[in-house]
Amino acid sequence: MLRRSALLASVPGLAHGFTTRQGPDALDAGRGLDLGPGAPPASWSWVADQAGLPGAGVALLSQVHGDGVVHAGAPGLRGEGDALWTELPDLLLAVRVADCVPALVVDLDPRGRPARVAAVHAGWRGVAARVVPAALSALGSPAGRRLAAVGPCIGVDDYEVGAEVVEGLSAVVPAEVFLRTGRRPARWQVDLRAAVAWQLHQGGAEQVDVLPDCTFRDPLLHSHRRDAARAGRLAAVIGRSS
Repeated sequence: MLRRSALLASVPGLAHGFTTRQGPDALDAGRGLDLGPGAPPASWSWVADQAGLPGAGVALLSQVHGDGVVHAGAPGLRGEGDALWTELPDLLLAVRVADCVPALVVDLDPRGRPARVAAVHAGWRGVAARVVPAALSALGSPAGRRLAAVGPCIGVDDYEVGAEVVEGLSAVVPAEVFLRTGRRPARWQVDLRAAVAWQLHQGGAEQVDVLPDCTFRDPLLHSHRRDAARAGRLAAVIGRSS
């Protein structure tokens, strides 16, 4: 039921996934799985089972489109921020999105086992605020390899923006990485996933797996730009087993 990165799925002892509207049979078929604030514990338990950490607690944030990075030492709401990291086993980190970019990171020890993991929520404001580099800095220098995955988000063809967004992103990411001419005057197409992937590479990720799924176009994914206030929330989750 969860979409996965082939790269992260190849790491022994690592659990991860990107949710869709598909979930437990008991859910309302019209809306599907919605992991926004107020989601019932049973839904998160189902996600943990699907991700490969059955019974694990889930650590969450009140996301604010900034650069805050929080260490998760226990499950539950860990405060405000847009990135979580932990070295603890059997704890699932989660960020919630509905067009913004979810990024999952794992640092491997010299034996190739997961040592630290991070989950990042990056809309354009978060990318401009450098939340991705801040999360990677919080992890420290990897003893072994650093791998990452960029999950489902709005695609470049459906993300047309104005000058404020272009200026904010251009201050931290080369324009040739993410920018295309828009279809209307004074508008541009922005590839947020490419901008996040670039920041991950710059932060020491040896490999970055970029999933092509577009939240706006895929009816199995929640999209705020498509559905406005009716949009639910997807989750990107990561954790390591003991």
